[in-house]
Amino acid sequence: MGMRFSVLASGSTGNAVYVETEEHSFLVDAGLSGKQMEALFAHIGRDMDKLSGLLVTHEHSDHIKGVGVVARKYKLPIYANEKTWNAMNGLIGEIPTEQKFTFDMESVKSFGSLDIESFGVSHDAAEPMFYIFHHAGKKLVLVTDTGYVSDRMKGIIANADMFVFESNHDVQMLRMGRYPWNIKRRILSDVGHVSNEDAAIAMSDVIGDQTKRIYLAHLSLDNNMKDLAKMSVTQTLQSQGIIVGEQVELFDTDPKIPTALTAV
Repeated sequence: MGMRFSVLASGSTGNAVYVETEEHSFLVDAGLSGKQMEALFAHIGRDMDKLSGLLVTHEHSDHIKGVGVVARKYKLPIYANEKTWNAMNGLIGEIPTEQKFTFDMESVKSFGSLDIESFGVSHDAAEPMFYIFHHAGKKLVLVTDTGYVSDRMKGIIANADMFVFESNHDVQMLRMGRYPWNIKRRILSDVGHVSNEDAAIAMSDVIGDQTKRIYLAHLSLDNNMKDLAKMSVTQTLQSQGIIVGEQVELFDTDPKIPTALTAV
């Protein structure tokens, strides 16, 4: 079977990604209610009671809304770094000590034949980090919620088979939109979210011979559209000499509808 995954939900209303191998399965973030999470799992034909654990990227509500409920109901181990654990205090309710695990930034945890690697991103949270899944020579990278993609990050995530990559906003839509200026400034900052064009420029530096698919993730409901994101990323990649549809394929994600369970 190898490694398979689904972006269950992606966007400012809630985020969750499911990853499985023959032996283990993990949920990355649970940014929707417990009932919504169960419905998303049913959509892809999986049961939450089979999960091996829940990995948390950072403490923003669109990533942890359902963490406490899901973890308590299914008795799941939760993995997060110490600063994120401290920041989640009071936000996810009481978690039994035996379900709380520390996953340090820039480290690797192994679960049988699956290695999960954490790396830091640039976002206005306590210690935000995302994850790379390594299994049977395949590499799946999740990277959203970052104001920019540093050279250090590029070195860590380069040449994945598949990326779930932030493509948050169109800069003109954001500048002209209804958000107050302080929110616009936050999104545009180095600890905000990457735009379509900036995402594509970063992608052009990390796409390698192994790379087959990129899922455009965490699109803003107000400041982006699926077609616009895909067009902007396609044009920018092609300006960098990467032909979409030949070298790599782009896929949408959705705030409410999971992507098909896909082999990496």
